[in-house]
Amino acid sequence: MSTTKKNKAKQKEPIGYRGELRKRLEKEGVGVWSEVVVKKGDAIYEGVILPRSDHTAEGYLVLKVDTGYNIGVKITPETTIKEQGYKEGHYKLPDVNIRFKEGLPNVTLLGTGGTVASRLDYRTGAVLPAFTPEELFSAVPELMDICNLTPKKIYSLLSENFQPEYWVKTAEAVMKEFESGADGVIIGHGTDTMSFTASALSFIFQDLAAPIVLVGSQRSSDRPSSDGPLNIINASTIAGKADLAEVVVCMHGGTSDSYNLIHRGTRVRKMHSSRRDAFRTLSDIPLGIIDANQKITFFKKDVKRRGDIADTWINTKIDPKVAILYFYPGMNPDMLHSVIDNGYHGVIFIGTGLGHVNTAMYPALERAQEEEIPICIVVEPLFGFTNLRVYETGRDMLARGVFEGANMLPGTAYAKMIWTLGQTRDIKEVKRIMTTNIAGEITTRELNKGYLLMQGIEPGIDEMLKLIDPHPREHRWGI
Repeated sequence: MSTTKKNKAKQKEPIGYRGELRKRLEKEGVGVWSEVVVKKGDAIYEGVILPRSDHTAEGYLVLKVDTGYNIGVKITPETTIKEQGYKEGHYKLPDVNIRFKEGLPNVTLLGTGGTVASRLDYRTGAVLPAFTPEELFSAVPELMDICNLTPKKIYSLLSENFQPEYWVKTAEAVMKEFESGADGVIIGHGTDTMSFTASALSFIFQDLAAPIVLVGSQRSSDRPSSDGPLNIINASTIAGKADLAEVVVCMHGGTSDSYNLIHRGTRVRKMHSSRRDAFRTLSDIPLGIIDANQKITFFKKDVKRRGDIADTWINTKIDPKVAILYFYPGMNPDMLHSVIDNGYHGVIFIGTGLGHVNTAMYPALERAQEEEIPICIVVEPLFGFTNLRVYETGRDMLARGVFEGANMLPGTAYAKMIWTLGQTRDIKEVKRIMTTNIAGEITTRELNKGYLLMQGIEPGIDEMLKLIDPHPREHRWGI
């Protein structure tokens, strides 16, 4: 066999396919990068065979079809697979001339594992982060006219593996960039735990004088509907140019590429597993909006503005021994006893309604009180305040040492407790800090706008804002 034929045979190996499907592909001489027609009953699929992970389910053939999407087809003995050609996958980024421009702000993008700008490696079928300057500016060339952006990868983690210790490491990396002259810092982060990190950084940073923008992507760049490019463009604009000095999350506000919302880091939560507009500010309104032309409009008057970065410092003392318990009907008190037995120093309890747990939990609450383990209650409905003074159950809980978390979101309360216990283990002081608004995590009142605004309703952002605020020149979202 010639060298050319040997190479082609190797390239057409059914990478990642196992079992009977692998045997069939090898027998029929097709593999990755084969252009095939698959007939299954009345259905016909045409596309290029892509590699698969070795750990995925057997029996499915993955095709990249003309629309740009990847699909999986269950192959049965009756399914026919016919090769029409061969299209070896290659990916080469175009050459770009990277030069910093005078007059543009200096921004650092710290990569932690989330892929906001990416490229498809057709040799392996993997979506790879575009993270060298050449890769990043090739993937999103608009960035070159927004800021002098320096990407740095500090670690590569799936967001579910983000432990509290990485909050500290991330804060230290951000602080280093500010000390080196960055006008703003972007953190590329996986979306699943982004709000936890945003909350933690909001407490760790003291006297913050420049923007820290967390950004991610709900859909990877191999999909036509990727939200990554607009997210990173708008995050770069906020980090470099916005008169803002807070930790914020910048993600799509609607399903189209028309605008991003600017969410305060302590009041934001991922509210959908897959939509591009998954992030919502709860029990408040977003800090602002940035449209597809990078125009920024702030909705709130209490936005903290830029200052002297020399005043910024970080308080990185934390105590990760904090548990979150979600109360549910029939919950056994042994869950709280287990938390105490395992040496946890604080608990966030998510209670029903106004913040209640059942009476069967009382002995465990009394034990926590005796051992001076602080228990902060927040509400399962997410919107609204805790109030343990309305019903007898609530008053009984107060008597057993439980204290109200106002309208803090569960993830925010968790991050705050970890930070608070790093400052003190004195239970009275823990309660004082936890019930004091530090970074916008507690609002003074519930706004109807905060409940209704931008909860999946999209008649057009301008029209929606006019309906809620008909006199924007006289009064613009003042609070």
